[in-house]
Amino acid sequence: MLLGYNTNGFAHHRLDDALRILSDLGCQSVAITLDYHALNPFDVDIHRQCDNVRSLLERLKLRCVIETGARFLLDPRRKHQPTLLSASADERQRRLDFLRRAIEIAHRLNADGVSFWSGTPSDAAPEVEHWSRLIDGCRALGDEAAKRNVRLAFEPEPGMLIDTMAKFAELHRRVGHPSFGLTLDVGHLHCQGELPIAEHIQRWKAWLWNVHIEDMRRGVHDHLMFGEGEMDYPPIFQALRAIDYRGGLHVELSRHSHDAVNTATRALAFLRGMQ
Repeated sequence: MLLGYNTNGFAHHRLDDALRILSDLGCQSVAITLDYHALNPFDVDIHRQCDNVRSLLERLKLRCVIETGARFLLDPRRKHQPTLLSASADERQRRLDFLRRAIEIAHRLNADGVSFWSGTPSDAAPEVEHWSRLIDGCRALGDEAAKRNVRLAFEPEPGMLIDTMAKFAELHRRVGHPSFGLTLDVGHLHCQGELPIAEHIQRWKAWLWNVHIEDMRRGVHDHLMFGEGEMDYPPIFQALRAIDYRGGLHVELSRHSHDAVNTATRALAFLRGMQ
């Protein structure tokens, strides 16, 4: 596995500075969250930016995945909106356009995948309609990703339509696309009581393309520094070694950006002790 960190934990840094710092701290992979200040897909010079970032990643010997969870990139007034579930076809298309651009960025960076989630329903349509919108969007993205040899890594997220591994299993079955795999946030499993975590790692080993890690408490979706929650890490690392997981293991502490360097230093030291 590749020790890594999500750049959403460096929200107050320039992307190139964050990449250099994380490389100096011993990272082997970075999860790059696209945002206003970090490879904004809607910038007119995004292709030039991608070329520069790819060159820097190569010099630093860093792998990467592309993350699409920016809070207000598509709508400055509504967090994480619009989504693939939105009632308006135009709004769903805006999210699809963003994710297609993310796929193109991943292709240009030779990234190991694009991570995304379902979003939360914003209208009172029946659940079957929300599922239909999501499945249609995921299939379209799967086709787009396959054209560029990019893998999609879908993340179940507490509070969203697809929040549990059972719902992900159903979505994975119904999407049925070879480019459609899994981002597994082990803290989310603990938060929701989906235990033991090692069993999920084993079950999804063939589709596990991205892993997020942090500490967490049962029933509270709050990403914590290691040691501040309740999680038991040795079985998680044993399971990842058992399946010979070779992707990125990315720390996700987006609310710690005010102390990014110290937080990353402590978090990565903790993970090195678990390897």
